[in-house]
Amino acid sequence: MPDTPVIWKDEELSPIRDKVYQYIKQAIVSGMYKSGERIIERELADQLNVSRTPIREALFRLESQGFVKTLPRKGVVVSKLSPEEIIEIFTILASLESLAMKMAAQKATQAHREELKRIIQEIDLALAKPDVDEANKNVHFHINDIIFDAAQSPRLTQMLDGLSDYIRAFVQLGYELPGRQRKAMEEHRALAQAVCNGEADLVESLTKIHLENSKKAYMEALEKE
Repeated sequence: MPDTPVIWKDEELSPIRDKVYQYIKQAIVSGMYKSGERIIERELADQLNVSRTPIREALFRLESQGFVKTLPRKGVVVSKLSPEEIIEIFTILASLESLAMKMAAQKATQAHREELKRIIQEIDLALAKPDVDEANKNVHFHINDIIFDAAQSPRLTQMLDGLSDYIRAFVQLGYELPGRQRKAMEEHRALAQAVCNGEADLVESLTKIHLENSKKAYMEALEKE
C-alpha cells in the first residue's frame, strides 16, 4: 500500500465510514492488496488518518461481502476464491451482462452511442501501439459503465455492480498472461461497436464469448501462481 498519508477534506468527514470502506475495497479490487495478504487495522488507521472504528466497520462489511475473511492467529486477510466460486461468478455474470448488453443495443440514446464511438477511437489508438499502456488498462470498465447506463435497467445494473467488483480483481490477474490485455481490448471494441450499431443478438453472443475468454485467462493465470 502507498506510504503517503491520505488527507481527508473537511467536507469528506461526515461519510468517513463509507469512504474508508470504498478505499479498502478499491485497494483489494485494484490488486494493491493481494489474495491472502493481511490487512492490519492499526496501519490502515495511521494511513487514512482515522480511528480504528471505521476501519473495523469497513472490514466487517467487506467480510460479509466475501472480500476478506478473519483467520485464527492471523487476523483479517484478503479472500482467495476457489475455482468453483470463480466459475459460478462468471456463469452468473455471463447471463446478466449479456442481457444488459442486448438491452443497451436496443435502448441506447444518441449520447450513449457518441460516447462509445469516442472510446472506440481511443481503443484504436491504443491498439496501434506495440504495447497497451497503463492508461488504457481499464477502458473496458468505462465501456461497461456506459453500456449498463444505456440498458436503462437500474435493478439489473445494481446486480451487475456487485459482481463487477470481483471481476475487476480477476482481470488484473488474467492480464498477466501475454497478449490477454490486447485481446480483451479488441473484444470490448467489438462489443461497443455492436451496441452502437444496434446489433442486439450479436452483442449478446460477443459478451458470452468475451466472458468465457476472461474466465479461461484468469484460471490459467491462477494455475501459474
